[in-house]
Amino acid sequence: MSEILKNMDEQIITDSGGAGKVLVFLHGFLESKAVWDTFTQPFLEAYRVIAIDLPGFGKNTAPRTSYSMEEAAAYVYQVLKALEIKKCVLVGHSMGGYVALAFAEKYRTMLSGLCLFHSSALPDTKEKKEVRTKTIKFIKKNGLDVFMNSFVAPLFSPARRKYFSKEIKMLTAIGKNTSIEAVLGAVKGMRNRKKRTKVLKDARYPVLFIAGKDDQAVTLEQTLAQCTIPANATVLLLANTGHMGMFEKPLETQNALRAFAESILV
Repeated sequence: MSEILKNMDEQIITDSGGAGKVLVFLHGFLESKAVWDTFTQPFLEAYRVIAIDLPGFGKNTAPRTSYSMEEAAAYVYQVLKALEIKKCVLVGHSMGGYVALAFAEKYRTMLSGLCLFHSSALPDTKEKKEVRTKTIKFIKKNGLDVFMNSFVAPLFSPARRKYFSKEIKMLTAIGKNTSIEAVLGAVKGMRNRKKRTKVLKDARYPVLFIAGKDDQAVTLEQTLAQCTIPANATVLLLANTGHMGMFEKPLETQNALRAFAESILV
């Protein structure tokens, strides 16, 4: 436990230390907790906000034997246990949502709410698995820098992509600073993750889905296929938005998350 807390000095964990409900933010693939820096500012006064660099990403660079979604979820559990968090609203973007679902499967009593932020409980399709395998081969052959030069921009809606050059540059830099070992391990982890729609079906807490209508990574169709599964679900569908709603539609997504958090009694 003490080793986990020491990581806070290494900027792996950000904890606002507030006294309100706990919001825990998990970033996506080739990101870091830095993607939440601006987004979480409006929540700092009323909530305790925690953001975590998942294993292998950001400054969390300790070598790992596995980068599976389950191992990342176990790490999140260790962090929350060390911080003496008993209940939280877990917000996961993309891969962070896969980790959040793995967490919910094993530690569901710790959740008072779950937000799938451009994420999915469905496993990769056969075609998507093939894309993941090709990504591994491409990075091994050409290097991570070459991959990152074309990876980020398509995550944004084509209709508004030109307005986000600063964000695209920042995300590209974060990705390029990630170790190839972690990147390849995470791609395998995402490719091999299991179906977790049962987690949604069994949820005794509310679930918020945030989806972009132009998202090609987690399509609108995927979200619509899942949003009726939980007993208590809220859905935000964003026009002219791709996979990066925290940048593309910050006010709308912040307001939706705030309303969602405020509706939770514990």
